[in-house]
Amino acid sequence: MSDVAIRVENLGKLYHIGGPQARYKTIRESIQDGFTAPIRRAGRLIKGHAHGAAELDQTIWALKDVSFEVKQGEVVGIIGRNGAGKSTLLKILSRITEPTEGELMLRGRVGSLLEVGTGFHPELTGRENIYLNGAILGMKRTEINRKFDEIVAFSEIDKFIDTPVKHYSSGMYVRLAFSVAAHLEPEVLLVDEVLAVGDARFQLKCLRKMNSISEEGRTVLFVSHNMGAVQQLCSRAFLIEDGLICRDGNVASVVHDYLSMGLDQVGERIWADIKSSPGNNTVRLQSVRIRGENGEIQTAYTVRDLVILEVEYTVLTKCPLDVYFYVNNERGECVFVTIDNNNSPWASKARPVGSYRNTCMIPGDFLNAGSYTVHNFISQNLDKRVMHVAARDVLNFSVVDDMDASGVRGNYAYKWPTATVRPRLIWNVEYLGEHWVHN
Repeated sequence: MSDVAIRVENLGKLYHIGGPQARYKTIRESIQDGFTAPIRRAGRLIKGHAHGAAELDQTIWALKDVSFEVKQGEVVGIIGRNGAGKSTLLKILSRITEPTEGELMLRGRVGSLLEVGTGFHPELTGRENIYLNGAILGMKRTEINRKFDEIVAFSEIDKFIDTPVKHYSSGMYVRLAFSVAAHLEPEVLLVDEVLAVGDARFQLKCLRKMNSISEEGRTVLFVSHNMGAVQQLCSRAFLIEDGLICRDGNVASVVHDYLSMGLDQVGERIWADIKSSPGNNTVRLQSVRIRGENGEIQTAYTVRDLVILEVEYTVLTKCPLDVYFYVNNERGECVFVTIDNNNSPWASKARPVGSYRNTCMIPGDFLNAGSYTVHNFISQNLDKRVMHVAARDVLNFSVVDDMDASGVRGNYAYKWPTATVRPRLIWNVEYLGEHWVHN
């Protein structure tokens, strides 16, 4: 028996855009249009407008010539820019929309969580929607009964299970929708970025559930812009660009390629005009940048790479200063703060008027995989209340796991835990003999 769970061959989806959107018509209006259409067409021909409003219509291929196979039990991440075609692909696989061309095969039940509202009837209660979704998947009522308590417990909305879902908040909706999709034993689970609606704790809970689903031999396709979550959950990834799968392979290498494309990454900022640069009459920024070990501007790194932060500034009034870098992760949490006064020759000393360059080295084997934002501040020495420069969100860079056994992970081949940092610490292992073995 084939172990292929999903097979897609030459899939394409064509959309018509730009033309006027027709409103829904009554039956009477439709019949009337049928009688008057020949007269309207004749009038357009006389005026030289053979196609009328259709001339304004344009087409766009949201997907084109997409082919791939996913084996049973694989967890595949689908990444790419907004509008690349990721959600369109999942909607076709979920049978929400039909492809314009190509073929697809899915083996077994398909559970999907694509966008808030999909699959639930707003007038029905949470309880009724659970049974409705189970029936759509082809499950018997006894099967749904067996899973019902587990679904409600996971969703954490037991107090509202008999309330019509139209009264649910978006977070409650997502909780129940994911719980239904994950627990009604689908052989294939399709999940879009909708999980971002939930709170951070529930997102982590969902990721753990998807991980357990894959360990049970079921298949997961996961669309997300959270590269940390993709790397934690998936072993393989597709990179979609302009409706085409341009990369298919190991998740670490595909994510690295995606981030290397410079999407939403800023590696350097320069202010040519001192009058408009961040700062005041005491200090003005000239530039901030992020470099790799080779000195080149770089925004994509592996967990083992050295990262160099650099700031150039001009002191206009002699005074003692402190220069800071704040580094936040993609969740907005501050990973660390570093300041130049702990080993600078200018610590606690007034800096003469002139230009300066500060560099800060972030060693390899320190940051975990993820996306990072850099903020730069310059304040009066020992008095942070006197802030001369506050440049927020000036740099962005990403770190991916290269799975290198010579790094922190050693020969640990499984998914690395989601953590703020990933330091390479010194361990000592001592053999103490067998005295406990025989007690």
